[in-house]
Amino acid sequence: MNYLIGDVQGCDQALGLLLDEIGFSASRDRIVLLGDLVNRGPSSLATLRRLAGFGAAATCLLGNHDLHLLAVAHGARALQRGDTFDDVLRAADRDRWIEWLRRQTLAHSEAGWLCVHAGVVPQWTPAQTLALAAEVQAELRGPALGDFLHQMYGNQPDRWRDELQGPARWRLVVNALTRIRFCSADGTLDFKTKEAAGGALPGYMPWFEVPGRQTADQPIAFGHWSTLGLVNRPTLLALDTGCVWGGALTAVRVDGGRREVHQLACAAAQQPGP
Repeated sequence: MNYLIGDVQGCDQALGLLLDEIGFSASRDRIVLLGDLVNRGPSSLATLRRLAGFGAAATCLLGNHDLHLLAVAHGARALQRGDTFDDVLRAADRDRWIEWLRRQTLAHSEAGWLCVHAGVVPQWTPAQTLALAAEVQAELRGPALGDFLHQMYGNQPDRWRDELQGPARWRLVVNALTRIRFCSADGTLDFKTKEAAGGALPGYMPWFEVPGRQTADQPIAFGHWSTLGLVNRPTLLALDTGCVWGGALTAVRVDGGRREVHQLACAAAQQPGP
């Protein structure tokens, strides 16, 4: 069986209970975690240990919080108020987990679904999305990781162009795959608005509502947008249902036949935030 799972954000206990509920077996099933494995919740280290222990049965996408942990670990970012991954940074085997995390993926195809953490820009095809994700993954796994992380942050460029090269190109790819919520019809990204779908600024809309989006016919699953809540459409799954904010952790079976949605209510761990 193939399941897609929304943002865990260090809620390891909830993840364990959800996996028990769906009867997950690493010898039989596959799970795809849609990013933000760590941070805000109480057990980032335990979450990484659990997921790594599943080996090839678990595919883990990198979200903005996971990249933030990598950046802090490599001195490219300072700890921020509300960060809760000190257990990873202080672990005796810290280097093992930072190395494991940098080798996870930014986009993945599973049972016909294109899986990303946040979304895609309207100009990208499914194949292009996977190829661009692979470009950034090569940087994350390469010898110049520290340099890459120091150049990864920023809101420019805010619109995709095929001629983008180097750090500017990779920054746009990272921002689209791990931060996008709203964009304009021409694909210009809005990084400020974090409200639900109805909160778009004039001229902007949820990325998945842009007319002519090149991935319109491709089933896409994403997380990241807790204020959006569960979206369960034939070709669109939004699975960040705010576990760490007192909502639920969600898993959806996607391997054919009747779609199954499983949700596990979680105790509130934080106040709503980015």
